[in-house]
Amino acid sequence: MRSIPLVRRSTTFLMAIVVLCCTAIGWSAARAMDTTGLGTVDPVPQNQQLGQSLYLQTCGGCHIVPSPAVLPDETWRQLLQDTQHYGVQLAPIVDPPRLLIWNYLRAFSRPIAEGESVPYRINNSRYFKALHPRVPLPQPATLGSCISCHPGAGAYDFRSLSAEWQNAP
Repeated sequence: MRSIPLVRRSTTFLMAIVVLCCTAIGWSAARAMDTTGLGTVDPVPQNQQLGQSLYLQTCGGCHIVPSPAVLPDETWRQLLQDTQHYGVQLAPIVDPPRLLIWNYLRAFSRPIAEGESVPYRINNSRYFKALHPRVPLPQPATLGSCISCHPGAGAYDFRSLSAEWQNAP
């Protein structure tokens, strides 16, 4: 008769341990994935973090840096190779930093469609339009106009939205 209550206690104790372990693992995983400093919920693999950091430093020194996802990889490739940058002459980005930045941009951008022209302006990118289907875009859309809807854009946070867009479909 005594074995039944002992089995119930052992089972209850074991279940409590399992629940605590699962909770601890979930909490740890959530903390590990916390990227609030980067402004994105998408984890950046360790092998891409240096490229992202160089991208933010190199390009973010002059303007708000867009997410790689808003332009196709061919746009990024050409922008990294061209020292003429939207009317401003830049010093060329040399290797290995250029390669690290390119690997990061390529990993998080998308391919250009066959026959599609290379968009050099964000509002001409089909990816940008797909991410903003109901947004009346200013003409031309500029990186500075991103702040009106994404107040954290200056800190590479395009997930946070202004109150106007918080609950928009």
